[in-house]
Amino acid sequence: MFLYIVRHGQPFYSPVEKLTEKGWKQARAIAPRMVQSGITKIYASPLRRAYETALPTARALGLDITVEPWTSESLAWSRFAKRLPDGRTTWVWNSDDVGSFVRGENHDAGEKWYEIEAMKDILNGRDGYAELEKESDEFLARHGYVREGNEYRIERPNDERIAVFCHQGFGLSWLSHLLRIPPNIFWTEFDITHTGCTVLNFANHKNGYTVPKCLTLSDMSHIFADDECEYKYHTSFKI
Repeated sequence: MFLYIVRHGQPFYSPVEKLTEKGWKQARAIAPRMVQSGITKIYASPLRRAYETALPTARALGLDITVEPWTSESLAWSRFAKRLPDGRTTWVWNSDDVGSFVRGENHDAGEKWYEIEAMKDILNGRDGYAELEKESDEFLARHGYVREGNEYRIERPNDERIAVFCHQGFGLSWLSHLLRIPPNIFWTEFDITHTGCTVLNFANHKNGYTVPKCLTLSDMSHIFADDECEYKYHTSFKI
C-alpha cells in the first residue's frame, strides 16, 4: 500500500477560509500527478482549504472524498500550539530558539520529548500526541495494517494508493509518528509546503510485517511542471 500525504494549497485564513487563486492553481497542478500515481481512495480534513485542494483530484479520478475529522488542523492546533506570555498562541515550533528542541540532551529525549524545557508551554503535547497515534493506528488498521510496536502487521495486504489531503501542523506531527522520529526532532528539522506530496510505502513483505518507508517528502515536481504555478517553497522562496 502507498500512502500519499498532501498539504493543502495556499489559503486565505480569514475572513473566510478558502483557497487563494494561487492555491487553486496548486490544487489543479497536483491532480495529474495523483491520476498518474493511480490513487484509489481520497481522504481529506474537514477544513475547507484541504477539502478544496482534494477536489480537482477527485473530479479527475471520479472518486468521492471521505472526510477524516482526526486530520483537522484545528485539532492539531489544540494539541501542539503553545501559549505566549502575552496570551497569544502559536505552533510550538515557531520559536526564535528552535535549536533548543534538539540542543544537547534534548536531542536524545526520545519518547520523553514532552519533558524538555522547550516544551513546557505546549497546550496538550503528551496526551495529544498519544491521541494522534491512536487515530493513526485506527485509520491504518482499517486499510489492513495493524501497528505492533514499531512495525505493522499486514492483516490484509493490498496494493491501494491512498491520498490524504491535510495540513502542515497535522502532517508534520503525523509523519513524526509514522516514521518513528520524536516530534521535537521532526518539528525542528523537516517541513512540508503547499501541495507538497509525501509518499510512504507499506511494502507487503512475505513475513507479514512492514514498516513505512518514506519515498518522497513534500515533493514539488508537479508545481515545477505546471506553467500556471510559481515554483516557490511556501510561495516565498525558490529552492
